[in-house]
Amino acid sequence: MTTIPSENRPSLLRRLAAVLYDGLLLIALWMAASALWIGFQGGEAATAGDGLFRLYLLAIAYAFFTGFWVRGGHTLGMQAWRLRLVDADGGRVTVRAATHRFVAAMLSWLPAGLGFLWALFDREQLTWHDRLSQTYLRVEPKRR
Repeated sequence: MTTIPSENRPSLLRRLAAVLYDGLLLIALWMAASALWIGFQGGEAATAGDGLFRLYLLAIAYAFFTGFWVRGGHTLGMQAWRLRLVDADGGRVTVRAATHRFVAAMLSWLPAGLGFLWALFDREQLTWHDRLSQTYLRVEPKRR
């Protein structure tokens, strides 16, 4: 993996701010998707623990993140915080790398977000999903 210059490494706070922005966008997408789901279910809401509905929401989250990462290197939240996702060589992220990152990010959240907090202790400020997917975030320069 390419060594990231320290001035281009995002802080944990910047990462979490982008996550918050993207989380709000994802909730809005899930609300719209849920309305469609209810329409296709004859007006009936999904039952608690409906595995198919959960897969549907997971697929929407996957499409949201991987689509943005592959297309432009950043989600809307990442763009607001001037973050760009790049591969180990500093180039564009492939669908495969984005998929690995998506799965690894879920693993980072599972133990109470420990995979994100790891950036506080990592010498290069990388999270678990950065290391597992061999992709990383860099801070983009301010536009003039």
